[in-house]
Amino acid sequence: MSAGSHSAEDLRPEQPSAKPRLPIRDAATLILLDRSGAEPKFLMGRRHHAVRFMPGKYVFPGGRVEAQDGRVNVAGTYAPHVERRLQTRVARPSITRARAYGLAAIRELAEETGLLIGEADMDGFHVRSDSWTTFADARVFPSLEGLHLVARAITPPGRPRRFDTRFFAADLSLVSATRPDVIHPEAELVELVWVTFGEARALDLPAITSRVLDDLAKRLDDGLERDLPTPFYREGSASERELI
Repeated sequence: MSAGSHSAEDLRPEQPSAKPRLPIRDAATLILLDRSGAEPKFLMGRRHHAVRFMPGKYVFPGGRVEAQDGRVNVAGTYAPHVERRLQTRVARPSITRARAYGLAAIRELAEETGLLIGEADMDGFHVRSDSWTTFADARVFPSLEGLHLVARAITPPGRPRRFDTRFFAADLSLVSATRPDVIHPEAELVELVWVTFGEARALDLPAITSRVLDDLAKRLDDGLERDLPTPFYREGSASERELI
């Protein structure tokens, strides 16, 4: 092509630049189960109306994985199949990263509800960040034993934030200590409720929470402790769901 000539591409009107893609951040959620009665119940919280992500919705306690979560010592580890599935479809899988997901879920449960999961009255838990001082002060050594992977989901495009979330379930009996005064009108979760499956479906739920409820009900029927495929919701998968 000679100097001064133009291709058809050069003559096209300038297109507006696309919006930058939001980063997808690792996150974890913990579904706390009370199976002591005739019908199982689980803990949900109502998000503050002023938060940017899912305002006013009822959700399971959870949040972002922090860098220090992968450096926390644990009193007990996952079942082998849970640890294996947490390293599936991950860019840089490692045991440290897999354990960070569950530890983030435990930490977020404590921060948002005041309920601490782990081994009570144990010394030797040394913290490297302020996020875990609550456990050190309560002498609760966090434990991943008894955490079951129920589902995984990536927030669809177009949302104000995007997360790659692991949904864990654990029994209420694993709670070793309670921190008071966590729920108040200015907290991230302004209300906590213990609900059955029927009661939960009457609440204002995010779409993904409703899907995970279906997964949880099936897992409870099939056996929560069993090594079973995990539903994974993500953009581009068949019917928006696949098993890993």
